[in-house]
Amino acid sequence: MDQLQLTSFCSGTSDDRDGDETLPGLEAVFSKSTMPRKKKTTSRAKVRKGLWLIAAFKLLKGLILLTIALGALSLLHENVAARVTHWIEVLRVDPRNHFIHALIRKLWKVDDASLVKISAGTFFYAGLLLTEGVGLALHKRWAEYFTIFTTASLIPLEVYELVQEFNPTKIVVIVVNLVIVAYLAIGLRARSE
Repeated sequence: MDQLQLTSFCSGTSDDRDGDETLPGLEAVFSKSTMPRKKKTTSRAKVRKGLWLIAAFKLLKGLILLTIALGALSLLHENVAARVTHWIEVLRVDPRNHFIHALIRKLWKVDDASLVKISAGTFFYAGLLLTEGVGLALHKRWAEYFTIFTTASLIPLEVYELVQEFNPTKIVVIVVNLVIVAYLAIGLRARSE
């Protein structure tokens, strides 16, 4: 094909055809109306950064809870308070500290049945968080719905706990969870439109 034929083919015109017939040429395929807009790409990048941040947060919480659950199981058939007292001495924490005394008093009451219950609940919650985190990291839509459902369903329990005993940390947890639910819901709604 020579230069003239190639140019006329790309523009959709040819000397061999009537002027009425037009084939879609490269200009029609690559016209501005069919090219993706830069603004949408930027918003997708922001959504992905937000999903990555939430996924990392959920994965971190899940791994911490998994570690706690395994730690609780490792304490079965042992004197928990004596073990904590040993670690307080090893880490050279002030033994006269009010918080340390309160912790040791609570740990004297922990028995094997309590440890099994604590570890079972912690394993379950860690599984939920890890499922959410992995799904969000993979940008799965089901994970967004799952995260909205599980996070929103736990907010009433967090509010109840806040009413029972006021704590600034509980307020932060509630606000973070509300922001996560709102962010994911707005993102899902924007993508569905």
